[in-house]
Amino acid sequence: MARTNPSLLVWARTTAGLSAEDAARQLKLGGSRQSGDAVLQEYESGEKEPSRPVLLRMTKLYRRPLLVFYLNEPPQKAERGEDFRTLPVARRAENEGAVDALVRDVHVRQRLILSALEEAEEAVAHPYVGSATIRETLPSMVAKVVEGIGFDRAAFRRQRTIEDAFAYLRERIEGTGIFLLLIGTLGSHHSAISPEVFRGFAIADRVAPFIVVNDQDAKSAWAFTALHELVHIWLGETGVSGGVPAKRIEQFCNDVASRVLVDDTEIGAIEFDIDDFSECERAIASFARAHRVSRPLVAYRLLQQQRISEPVWHALNRHYTETRRQERDSQPRGESGPSYYIVKRHRMGGALIDLVKRTVAEGILTPTKAARVLDVKPTNVATLLGGA
Repeated sequence: MARTNPSLLVWARTTAGLSAEDAARQLKLGGSRQSGDAVLQEYESGEKEPSRPVLLRMTKLYRRPLLVFYLNEPPQKAERGEDFRTLPVARRAENEGAVDALVRDVHVRQRLILSALEEAEEAVAHPYVGSATIRETLPSMVAKVVEGIGFDRAAFRRQRTIEDAFAYLRERIEGTGIFLLLIGTLGSHHSAISPEVFRGFAIADRVAPFIVVNDQDAKSAWAFTALHELVHIWLGETGVSGGVPAKRIEQFCNDVASRVLVDDTEIGAIEFDIDDFSECERAIASFARAHRVSRPLVAYRLLQQQRISEPVWHALNRHYTETRRQERDSQPRGESGPSYYIVKRHRMGGALIDLVKRTVAEGILTPTKAARVLDVKPTNVATLLGGA
């Protein structure tokens, strides 16, 4: 009887972004006589062979087919686009497995959607994908994006809440044929990916373009990230964004996205005493609330206009990161909120939900494939789509 390759068990776990402790807990290993960590160590050292039920749980948790565990060496890594992030080496290595697992998972979903569109004879190439270059002037590129999605800045700002403003932008983006998803975990809060290392991801496919926004980031930042990734699609560049915008293409996408939301003249009109950090922060926060944008976006634009120094900009960003962490930690646990299905539908987006619902009804997508696209169990597909 064939045995699993212990080194492949380790590889599958680490490329899924899981520590041994997290994996053992989620695999429900161990008991009163032996810890879960110790059991997993026996599997990964080859001392003990995992049972089939354990292997099946591993395939689900690690998001790998069962066959992978029996290979002699890891399969060749598929091309999944550029990594536009600029991160410290240690931070990149720490989060590489989780980010790679998320990106790999989204590519699988995108291919299933592309196949469904082709089978439904709805596969239409979108001319805007790859229609621009980084040599475009900022005003020209901003105009293309605004016109392309029919974005009305005044309408965006009139929305009652920051969530409503994002919903307005999302509707404009999805109306062009792009699928916009909110994903920041690998299925549970234990696997949340920090927005400091991953903010967004774009698949610049001409027929089924995808945008992923990390929903672990502040809600006020979602609109900017969505527009940043939208510019990547206009440039025809598939890849991951995050970290400090040091690369030219990231700076270009940032500059375009922020100017879709706020004019230079509006930033220039912000009044504050540069020598008073608290006053500066209050002025930025007030402007951000009124214009439905994030504080880091406003600070970045002030830096560009040389209204604040780079040390002040870094200090502001540290302040925003710490404030966000405190807000997240202070959120009540276990209190009632929207149902699982409402949250899931919101994360997947109306465009994706509508297409899956239609293609399942037409027999194009099986419940199993629909479950893969929606990241739910096959038995939950009907309930999820039923409320759409």
